[in-house]
Order: sequence, then structure tokens, then C-alpha cells
Amino acid sequence: MYAVFSHGGKQYKVKIGQTLRIEKINSKIGKNIKFKNILFIKKDTDFFLGTPVLKNATIQACVFNHGKEKKINIIKFNRRKHYKKKQGHRQHYTSIKITKINLNKDL
Repeated sequence: MYAVFSHGGKQYKVKIGQTLRIEKINSKIGKNIKFKNILFIKKDTDFFLGTPVLKNATIQACVFNHGKEKKINIIKFNRRKHYKKKQGHRQHYTSIKITKINLNKDL
């Protein structure tokens, strides 16, 4: 069984027990969260496709870490113009573990 959901402008394909990094969520470590923007669920040979989302499906996950990604350096440079600009960025993330994919029978 796997599902596809959207969060933070990105789509993720997940299975139960999988861990992944998503955009930062303001939630405490150890707390359970629910995602409701489920786009697709495949269970055995059946699949359920939302238009655009499934109304009666949720994904439960547990937050286990917050952090920052590796630094990305952005350099803008024009030769012979005395123009050089350097900037860095570290994206915040939340690590979650998928605990349950809920699929109601009345889909």
C-alpha cells in the first residue's frame, strides 16, 4: 500500500514506516500530525484517484526531528562590470515517519 500526497507545493509518494523530510511544520517532536491533501492511494490491486483530492482519506505521521539542510551558495557575477554578489541559504525541514494511511470504505 502506498499513497501520494501534497505538502508545501511538493508531492510525496509514501509507504507505511517510511521516513522523509518535508517543509518545516510548527509541531513538537513526538507529536502526531495528519495530512488531508491525498491525491492517490494504491491498496493491493485497487487504486483510488482523487479529483483533485480524496475527501475521506488521511495520512498520519509522527514528527521525530527538525533541522536545517546543507548550505547552498548563490553567486551572481558579471565580468568586467565590478559586480559580484554572494548569498547563502539553509532550508529548514521537518523529518517525519509515516505511521498510518487511512482509507474509508465509502470512497
